[in-house]
Amino acid sequence: MSTSERTFIAIKPDGVQRGLVGNIIARFETRGFKLVALKLVTPGKEHLEKHYSDLSSKPFFADLVNYMNSGPIVAMVWEGLDAVKTGRAMLGATNPLASAPGTIRGDLCLQMGRNVCHGSDSVESANKEIALWFKNEDLVNWESAQKGWVYE
Repeated sequence: MSTSERTFIAIKPDGVQRGLVGNIIARFETRGFKLVALKLVTPGKEHLEKHYSDLSSKPFFADLVNYMNSGPIVAMVWEGLDAVKTGRAMLGATNPLASAPGTIRGDLCLQMGRNVCHGSDSVESANKEIALWFKNEDLVNWESAQKGWVYE
């Protein structure tokens, strides 16, 4: 559990269209995570097919790619202690109706097909997703002035 573990979080088109970007970013900042990279993008079908390649055999794959290609996405890299596991917990269950109140999905959405965010599910997938969405020079290495107040 390194304080420099990184995770990939994306605010999906429904979250962007609904104006939830600031709320979601604030939750990660408030928790104590450090923002390493952020961009508003329309990645295109080929990029999204690569991102979701592990789901390519699923019947919903084409609809997922089309939906994710329907509007801008906010792609982010967050850093901190156990960032992948904690980021997933902050998002809540994939199905928002199974998400606890206080989680992003539990508070902000109702249906699985419009569940506001994507989050890496392992350190390995986080590294892969970060490399897919960002160039190495896009990742900003910086020391937070709050580090001593967040970490022992």
